[in-house]
Amino acid sequence: MSTLWHGRFAGGPAEELLAFTVSLPFDVRLAADDVAGSRAHVRGLGRAGILDAGEVSAVLDALDAVAAELDEGRFVFVASDEDIHTAVERRVTELAGPAGAKLHTGRSRNDQVATDLRLFTKRELAVVIERILDLQQVLLDRAIEAGEAAAPGYTHLQRAQPVLLAHHLLAHGWAFARDVDRLLATRARLDVSPLGAGALAGSSLPLDPAATAADLGFAAAFDNSLDVVSDRDFVAEALFDLALVGVHLSRLAEEVILWSTDEFGFLRLDDAWATGSSMLPQKKNPDVAELARGKTGRLIGNLTGLLATLKALPLAYNRDLQEDKEPLFDSLDTVVLALGAMSGLLAASTFRLEALAAAADAPTNAATDLAEWLVARGVPFRDAHAIVGALVRRSLDEQLSLAELVEASPDLGPEAVFLVASGVAVSRRTTAGGGGPDPVQAQLVAFTDRLATDRARS
Repeated sequence: MSTLWHGRFAGGPAEELLAFTVSLPFDVRLAADDVAGSRAHVRGLGRAGILDAGEVSAVLDALDAVAAELDEGRFVFVASDEDIHTAVERRVTELAGPAGAKLHTGRSRNDQVATDLRLFTKRELAVVIERILDLQQVLLDRAIEAGEAAAPGYTHLQRAQPVLLAHHLLAHGWAFARDVDRLLATRARLDVSPLGAGALAGSSLPLDPAATAADLGFAAAFDNSLDVVSDRDFVAEALFDLALVGVHLSRLAEEVILWSTDEFGFLRLDDAWATGSSMLPQKKNPDVAELARGKTGRLIGNLTGLLATLKALPLAYNRDLQEDKEPLFDSLDTVVLALGAMSGLLAASTFRLEALAAAADAPTNAATDLAEWLVARGVPFRDAHAIVGALVRRSLDEQLSLAELVEASPDLGPEAVFLVASGVAVSRRTTAGGGGPDPVQAQLVAFTDRLATDRARS
């Protein structure tokens, strides 16, 4: 069996070695990027005078034919195709003859695979960003639709203060906006071409890495050949970004799961985005949200696994780096699917506004407003906190109306009773960025503008 290194060895590789080292089953996904990188490399060899015009044309034609075969599912892989790079070069040589055998001149699989993976990651992160923006649009649309509907805000999963439902939805939207920032920054940092670095030290041939970088649409060429062939920071960064997207999806999914229970009763799932039980006829299960929550563990595992692989590798390339692709591919696929599924679920779900309002209007949710009412009249906050806390405790222990206790309180009295009335507490959230009607209106404008800006820069 012929390999890329057969001249150095007297015999062929053992079958077990090939079975253990083969990467074609997963790196075939880089086929389009491998062809693109090879085209740019061939044009560079032509500019350097290493290939004449006829040879350049023959190899480019062969690469076009290979691309068509791959796209149409006609490409025939053979046993010696260890990876997609070997397969493409083998087929180009078959089609272009001696000119095809010059394809790998001045190039190593080390800079080749690094180039392919950067091209792939740059493109696929753009897909993730687009899916995040779509989910943010759903959150914005539902926030606008909610108007001034109130919802209970929680800390420690205990009711704390009321906010507008729109405020709660946009809280998730801003978290995803940070994800967009991170992904754009990761794309900017990885936008460097490794082509021309060779195995580790560059080449004695008159190659022009800057020209091939421009040809491939990269923002820059590498500064250090040792660094660029061994660098997988961009994969680790992408995996971190994707894991954090997963964490944000998981947090949103957890609320969908809680809110759709009978115990909360705040959300009704659409039939198209829920599943039933094989045994329990009454069930409507939030499987989409549960899977979004569950798959986040895989995303975190992909990140930590790669970091463990990278942590002690000496310069430059080591075969350990083959382990960068499967976790990246898996995380990209998982996040893209999860974002789409959660967008569909949220767009189709029904918020039970009456149940949300009833929970938001629980009199105890106005406790902080009662304390701040006392503060505005000169009572130190700690004293005000103790006064109101005692009233709340008595209301709960003795099952008495908090409004009646407030009215009878010598510290508060009839003048303060309005604070526990329906809809009052949420209307008093007036500071910028807060959860009341006026700041939320300003926030809706700001979020709409941010979404438009992010679409433009992605």
